[in-house]
Amino acid sequence: QVQLVESGGGLVQAGGSLRLSCAASGRIFSINAMGWYRQAPGKQRELVATITSGGNTNYVDSVKGRFTISRDNAKNTVFLQMNSLKPEDTAVYYCHALRFVENYWGQGTQVTVSS
Repeated sequence: QVQLVESGGGLVQAGGSLRLSCAASGRIFSINAMGWYRQAPGKQRELVATITSGGNTNYVDSVKGRFTISRDNAKNTVFLQMNSLKPEDTAVYYCHALRFVENYWGQGTQVTVSS
């Protein structure tokens, strides 16, 4: 089992920044990739950004140039730096880890961007 604990969400004005953190614990060896998903009210959960164990990153088009995903392997933590936030970024953000074929999710953290 892998446990994921997110932090860093909150309320911010449009144009502002937030940094999300996700700390992994448990059977963290052989985690292939970690990432962030988000789900806005009435919408499906969508991929925001991922980072592999080798450091390769991937972003949804709507956040490219504004969000940066990174990881601290020594602390088993992944970060999502979100800049130039827009009201449409408002959602619950979930940390995700893929270990072999097992998917693990955090409890989610609310990000609200006011206009």
